[in-house]
Amino acid sequence: MPLLLLDLDNTLIPRDAAYLDWARDFLADHQLPAAELSWFATIDGGGYVPRDTVLGAAKRRYGLDHSLDFLLAHYRRGINSHIRCPASHTAALRAARAAGWTIGIVSNGGTRPQLEKIRRTGLVPLVDGWVISEEARCLKPDPLIFEIAARRCGFPLTRDWTSHTWMVGDHAPADIAGAEVAGLRSVWLHHGRPWAEPGYRPTLSAAGLPEAVGLILAARNAPGPQSRPRPQGRPRTAAGAGLGAVTALRAVAP
Repeated sequence: MPLLLLDLDNTLIPRDAAYLDWARDFLADHQLPAAELSWFATIDGGGYVPRDTVLGAAKRRYGLDHSLDFLLAHYRRGINSHIRCPASHTAALRAARAAGWTIGIVSNGGTRPQLEKIRRTGLVPLVDGWVISEEARCLKPDPLIFEIAARRCGFPLTRDWTSHTWMVGDHAPADIAGAEVAGLRSVWLHHGRPWAEPGYRPTLSAAGLPEAVGLILAARNAPGPQSRPRPQGRPRTAAGAGLGAVTALRAVAP
C-alpha cells in the first residue's frame, strides 16, 4: 500500500482565503476602511510571516489599544472559524483511499492551531495520521518529519519505503525541498505561480489538490527522485509528464 503525505495550509485547506475572511472581520470590527485588506494580504506573506509581526504592525498602523496577546487570541479564533475543507478535496482523499493509499498530514506550525484546523474541517476520519512541527520538534524540510509521519500512519519504514511515497504541498522550500532531500516523489501546487527554485524541482506540478491526487493515481509507476532527469523549464504537468489525459478526479476539481 503506497503512502500519500499532504501539507495542510493551502494544500488540504485554503488557509489564505480564511485569513482574508478574518482580515475583513477585523477591519469591520475596528471600523477601518475595506481597502486596507490589501495591506493585510501583503504583510501576511502567505502565512509565513510570524503572527506577532503581522499583528504588532497592525496595532501600530491603526493605533489599537488592545494588547498583542488579545489580538493573537482574536486572530486564532477568527481564522479557524473561517477554515473549511472543500468538498472537492475530501472527494480526492476518498478516491486515494479507495485506490489503496495510506494518507498522512505533514504540517509546519503550532500544535494547537494546526490540530484545531484538522479537527474542525473533518479531516480526522479521512487520514491515517499526522505530524505537526511544534510537537514533533522537527520542521519541514528535515527528512525526519516525513519518517515520523509515516510511522504515525502505520506505514512500514522498509528500505524502499520512500519509493512508495509521495508528498503534495504548495510551499517549495518546505514541501518540495523536503521531499527531495527525503527521497520522495512530489507534486507542487503552483496556484498560478511560476517555479522559482533553481536547485531542485518537483516530480509533477498541479493547480490544486484534486488534480494532484489524480496525477499521483495515474503515475504509480513514475520514476523515483533518484532516477528521474531534471527537466528544464516549468515542472511537468499531466501532459508534460507523458501521462495523457488524467480523468480520475476532474469531476471534483475546483
